[in-house]
Order: sequence, then C-alpha cells, then structure tokens
Amino acid sequence: MEKSKLTKRELIKIWSRWARFHLSSMSYEKLQGHNWAYSLIPLGEKYYKDNPEEYRKLLKRHSVFYNTEPQTGAIVNGIVTSLEEEKALGKDISEEIITNIKTTLMGPIAGIGDSIMQGIIIPILLSIAMGLSAGGSAIGPIFYILAYGTIGPAISYICFINGYKLGLNAVDKLIGENSKRLRDAFNVLGIMVVGGLAATYITLTTKIVIPYGDKTQNLQKILDKDFPKLLPLSIVLLSWWLLSSKKMKPTKVILILTAIVSVGVIIGVF
Repeated sequence: MEKSKLTKRELIKIWSRWARFHLSSMSYEKLQGHNWAYSLIPLGEKYYKDNPEEYRKLLKRHSVFYNTEPQTGAIVNGIVTSLEEEKALGKDISEEIITNIKTTLMGPIAGIGDSIMQGIIIPILLSIAMGLSAGGSAIGPIFYILAYGTIGPAISYICFINGYKLGLNAVDKLIGENSKRLRDAFNVLGIMVVGGLAATYITLTTKIVIPYGDKTQNLQKILDKDFPKLLPLSIVLLSWWLLSSKKMKPTKVILILTAIVSVGVIIGVF
C-alpha cells in the first residue's frame, strides 16, 4: 500500500505539539531537543507504526541538542517535517542531511527571531499595555495577554507551514548574506523601538538647584531646555553598560538602579 502525504490535520498536530511544549522539558544537555522528538510523534505514528526500528531512529535523531527562538523557529520544524516526510516516502534523504539542516538553521533563526519577538513585538505590545494601565486599569495586562497569546501562535503557525511548503529551498533564503542583512535590519529596527520606548516611559528628574547669576535656577529646567531626557538616557546607557560590558544579570542591574534612585531621593538629588 502506497504511503500518503501528511494531511493538514496531522501537520497541525505536529506544529501544536511544538507550539505548546517547546520549553516544557529543558536541560543543559538538550534544551529544546526533547520536544522535537515529542512533536514528531504524529509523523512517526503515520509512517513507522509498523517499523519500530525506524521509529526509534526518528525519535533518537530528534532528541539531540537544539535551541532557537520558539515562534519564528517553527520554520525549521516545518522544513524538517517536510524532509522527514520525503524520507518516509522513499526519497533519497539521509539522516545526516536532516540533522545538519537543524544545526545550520537554529543559529540564524535565533538571531532573526529574537530581533523580531524580543526586540520589536514584545516591547511594542508592552508599551501599549503600559499606556492602557495608566491609573491602575486592568485593561493593560489583559490586552497584553490576549495580544501576545494571539500574535505569538499566529507567527509560529505561519512559519511552520511556510517552512513545510519550502522544504530544502528555505535553506537558501535563511542563511548566508540574505540572513545577515535581514538580522541587521531587524536589529536596527529593534534598537529604534527600544529607544523610543525609553524616551517615552522612563522618567527621572533632579531637584538640584544651581547658581544662575544673582538668582538660583532648578537644574532640571536647564536640562529640559538644552538636553531634554538627558537623565533617562543616562540611566538607559548605564543599564546597557552593566548588562553588556559587565555581564551583570538583569536582577542585579535592577537592584543597582533601585539603590541609586533611593540614595538620590534621600540626599535630595532626585
């Protein structure tokens, strides 16, 4: 009996397993590797149910170390699903090719995905949510939960289906110079978004009074006139320096900023 291709329902099963559980079973040795094997069980049940040895090989080769951005990374799942399907249908696709595809793509996809999700989409959604939360409204967090809960899975599914349709042809589009230009573009856009959010939502003013001729002048008024948002910018740059150059954890940076502001309030600087 000739084997048939995966149905849309079976593809959705494979994708949904990855989308729901990609970070549910992690270790330093394998990270997202466990869920890779779990997500391909519907494929194994379809093609290798009566061939335990090939079924075992399928799960074994997809239980190795893997790590990328989960939502956009679903495109790799789609590509590999397409290759595994062709292999099961008798095409000349080796196990090494499939494994190498995963290893080759997870790095570039992580760079692109982090720039899109963490550098653009999440900051934008959070900025909207913070605006809606002004005055203690619960609309902000509800908006964020619903928006991200819709956009994240939508991106994941679109990436998976397009990866499945493109198969090996997707590799040429996702690595090399094209990938580098795409990552650079998203990084620049992400920096612009974060910069805009910092200027909008970070507030820091000083109470210092300085001599101004025969009178005194509040330093903050001078800064607002000649260097608006200078203090918020200095806090952002300090945070960036601590995170990037000093390799501090975010929690430690928050504690340092809290200490600076607390001391400044006590001595009357802020």
